[in-house]
Amino acid sequence: MRNNGKVKGLITKIIFVVVVLVVWEAVARAGVFGEKSEIVFPTLESIGRAFVANFTTGYAGLSLGIYTLNSMKLLLEGLVIGIVLAFVFSGLSMASRIFYDIYNLIVMICDLLPGVALLPVVIIIVGIKPGVIVFLVVHAVIWPMSRNVLDGFQAVPQIYIEVGKNMGLSGFSLLKAVYVPAATTYIVSGLKVGWARAWRGLLSAEMIFGLASCPGIGLYINQMRTNMNNAEMYATLIVIVIIGLVVQYAILEPIENHTVKKWGMAK
Repeated sequence: MRNNGKVKGLITKIIFVVVVLVVWEAVARAGVFGEKSEIVFPTLESIGRAFVANFTTGYAGLSLGIYTLNSMKLLLEGLVIGIVLAFVFSGLSMASRIFYDIYNLIVMICDLLPGVALLPVVIIIVGIKPGVIVFLVVHAVIWPMSRNVLDGFQAVPQIYIEVGKNMGLSGFSLLKAVYVPAATTYIVSGLKVGWARAWRGLLSAEMIFGLASCPGIGLYINQMRTNMNNAEMYATLIVIVIIGLVVQYAILEPIENHTVKKWGMAK
C-alpha cells in the first residue's frame, strides 16, 4: 500500500512537471509578450541549447561546472562548521542552565537577522573574501539548526535521562546515548531547514558581490542577466533546482529513512 502511494505520488509529480513544460512552450511560441517574448519566455529548445553551452562554453573561459564546484566547496565548508557549532553550543546548553538561557537568547536574536543584512558589516570588517560567503552560510545554518536541536533536547522525556544516569552515563556520554537519539526527529528537521537557508544565503551573497578569485553559481546567474543571456540564466536556474533535488532525495531523505522513519518516529 505504501509503495503504491509512492508510485502515485511520483506519477503526479511527473504529470505536473510535464504540464508546466507544455504551458511554458505554448506561451513561448505564442509570443504573448511580443518582442520581449523570447527574453521573458525562451523556448525549451533555446534553454536546452543554453544548458549545454553553459557547461561547454561557459562565461569568460570558465564553464558553469567550475562555478558550481566553487559554490559547493564554500557551501560544504559553511555547512560543516555551522552544524558542528550548533551541536557543540546546544550540548553545552544542556550542561549549564545559565549557558542555555544566554545561548537561547542569542539564537532567537540572530535567527531573525538575514545574512544579507549582515553582509555590509562583514565586508567592512574582513573585506571581500571567500570567507565572507562561508560566514554567511554558517550564519544561515547554525541558528535554525540550534533552535531545532535545543527544542529536541528539551523534548526528551525525563525518564530517558534518569535511566541514562542510572546506567552511569553523564556529560558527553549522556548527550550521545540519550539526548541525540531521542531528538533525531528535530535534528533531521533542522538539517533540512539549515540546508535550505544555507543554499539560498550562498546564492544571494554570490549574486550581490562576485568573487573573481572564487566565482560561484550566483555570480554566473548575475553575469547572464547583465548580458541579457536569459536562456542561459534559466538553464542555470535548472541546475540550481537539480542540485536541490539531489541533496533532498539522495542525502536528506535517506538520512531520514534510516533514522526517524526506521525507528518508527515518523511516517
